[in-house]
Amino acid sequence: MLTIHRVRGIREADGASGDAVVVDGDRISAVGTYEELAPHLDPRARVREWDGYLTPGRFEPDAVTLLQARYWPDPREADDLGTEPLSGHALHGLGMTDSRWGASARRGVQRLLAHGTTAVAGPFTHPAVRVAVERSPVRVLHGPRPRSLTAGSAADFAVFSEPAGDCLVTVIGGRLVFRRA
Repeated sequence: MLTIHRVRGIREADGASGDAVVVDGDRISAVGTYEELAPHLDPRARVREWDGYLTPGRFEPDAVTLLQARYWPDPREADDLGTEPLSGHALHGLGMTDSRWGASARRGVQRLLAHGTTAVAGPFTHPAVRVAVERSPVRVLHGPRPRSLTAGSAADFAVFSEPAGDCLVTVIGGRLVFRRA
């Protein structure tokens, strides 16, 4: 489905400018101002308006450490374990099972998505963590990450309330995978 994402502005190192990105399937088909793009679109195109700044999605180079060497507590464990990830002695005392590692990795990926992350560095060696990451929408990259908002590039981006503010929306492959409530 054709979708136009309208924002306050686009922030990108390569100099893309405007306030709108057109997504067709899993690719960006145009970047520019809403006024110049909207008249050329099918009137059935979905319009999503976000009160923020659109940027390429974040790349997390430390994802292996964040997901394989930390435990992301379940909210039901908050009274006993808190809400922040555990590592070191606190992690070793938990008696981790494959099931628990997988659930922790899924919660960790959700936190990454909530920060605008669209791609992570791999590889993941723990089987349960690897499966959790493979089943998530986040892309696992083993080389340099393209960071471009140009026609033909993957529709992987995030919208932030301010240039350095909270993530409002994360989109991977044209799909909305996180939206702040």
